[in-house]
Amino acid sequence: PSSTITSKGQVTIPKAVRDQLKLHPGDRLDFWVQEDGKIIVRKASISVEELEGILYRPDIKPVPIEEMKRAVRKRFGAKS
Repeated sequence: PSSTITSKGQVTIPKAVRDQLKLHPGDRLDFWVQEDGKIIVRKASISVEELEGILYRPDIKPVPIEEMKRAVRKRFGAKS
């Protein structure tokens, strides 16, 4: 896929790329320019739904949110 830069420096991201990156209106992008001139484009914001299962490991039992909060309070002395 390719695109053309407008006189205002704007580019339309091709649909195939938007689909691959799961981009939606309002999403932000990060750009990294590498020493060899290559550009890395990455979605800067992700939705909670996209995080579902990211930490899943079949050998580890899920931990309830309240247990996580207690562990954080214990470790960092946080209140509430």
